[in-house]
Amino acid sequence: MAEEAGGRGRASVTTRPRRHGDGSATFPANPAPAPTVCVTSHPGSVAMAAAALNGLVAVLETYRGRDRVVRALCYGCQLAGGALAGPQASPSGLPGSLLVVSAQLSACRTALRLFDDFAMLSYSCGYGLGPKDEDGLVRGLSVLCNLANQLYYPCEHVAWAADAGIIRVGSQKWWTVSTALWAFSLLLGVLRSLRILFQLRRKLRQHKCTSSPLSRKEMKAQVKAEVLSILTDMADLCNAIHWLPPGFLWAGRFPPWLVGLLGTISSLIGIYQASRGGNSEAV
Repeated sequence: MAEEAGGRGRASVTTRPRRHGDGSATFPANPAPAPTVCVTSHPGSVAMAAAALNGLVAVLETYRGRDRVVRALCYGCQLAGGALAGPQASPSGLPGSLLVVSAQLSACRTALRLFDDFAMLSYSCGYGLGPKDEDGLVRGLSVLCNLANQLYYPCEHVAWAADAGIIRVGSQKWWTVSTALWAFSLLLGVLRSLRILFQLRRKLRQHKCTSSPLSRKEMKAQVKAEVLSILTDMADLCNAIHWLPPGFLWAGRFPPWLVGLLGTISSLIGIYQASRGGNSEAV
């Protein structure tokens, strides 16, 4: 879905995987006999490490997977930097460096989102007004959520271009509009998940004795997925409100470590959901 404005990012650079050339090693013609060393091999550990590495590479080879990792690192650095800095207004040293890394990663993600409009448009067109057999309220909330996300991207692009000096307009109002659209989308997502959760719990009660164990297990898995989605959206919504102009609720009152904590929580939940195949948001 759409991402952030202060942690919802401000720029991002796409790089192709670098392919290293073949190397060759030169060995002595008659090497001296090497001492015998007893080595205890752990094929299971090696296989697990190789599988973990291959899994990480597979994730980083995809745009969505790489974005999730960069997002988690971005908020993680903000959490660590903010916690180490304490009440300092302009932290230096390690805390300041961590906050700079967080800002750069956030900027990286914003630039990459310049290309998300068409993916979001494809998803919105594919969903349309929603399947007719779906609950009417869920369909309405989903359509509004898609519309908010679709409008979010061009507003953020204008703000980014204004900050970069590409166009001569004030960027702040466009950042505000994009953040407000993001917050509205998150709120709609929470309401949609609550509605789905209510329906699932009602089905579980109605079919407690008649449904098969497999069916109940699937519904319970859906309940878990919706609860995690609510937690993710609520954490991001708290940050989105913080990035709105001061005077609205708690806007501008969060310290950096709290922004980082909320973003890290939502990022880790998103990674968990993706690894379990529980959330397939298009954008």
